[in-house]
Amino acid sequence: MTKLRAVEADITTLHVDAIVNAANEMLAPGGGVCGAIHRAAGPRLEDACLDLPEVRPGARCLPGTAVVTRSFELPARAVIHTVGPVWVNGRSGEDDTLASCYRACLEVCRKGKIASIAFPAISTGSYGFPPEYAAIIAVRTLTRAIAPSEDGSNPYPDLKTITLCAFDEETLTLYRERLEAAGHPQQAAQDTGPTA
Repeated sequence: MTKLRAVEADITTLHVDAIVNAANEMLAPGGGVCGAIHRAAGPRLEDACLDLPEVRPGARCLPGTAVVTRSFELPARAVIHTVGPVWVNGRSGEDDTLASCYRACLEVCRKGKIASIAFPAISTGSYGFPPEYAAIIAVRTLTRAIAPSEDGSNPYPDLKTITLCAFDEETLTLYRERLEAAGHPQQAAQDTGPTA
């Protein structure tokens, strides 16, 4: 079974197979977690992103989808880039798009036989998604995705650990409350060590 957990940490320091970048449509270096990942990975990450084809004019990755690149100077082995929704009013499909981000990243894991992945709080920074609502969607979507199939098989047999990486204690608390409620027991002590 896949373990789902939350930690408070700098996502760029996690020793996992893949970290998720809360990217913009052009996959350009930006602010927040995106800028931090690009700085930690070094300039070759931007070059790798620029090498990806545009899926429409001005966009290399559409909201709710995901693409993968090498990680370069990061301890993670790969970076999965996903574009979250910009919060408008909560009635413009934002929740569906955010859930799609998590599912799309898991599909990248399935195809790449990735054993461990860490997610930031997608869209909760400059995109304005309310953190509490984002935590609900993240935990609900991931819990449903990793639930055993009707025949009892694991839908992601290679994926051992999913980490929700919080950038502050408040976000960590939101994650852990939701995880506990969804039946994912969490360790009381902060754990930011290697996960793979």
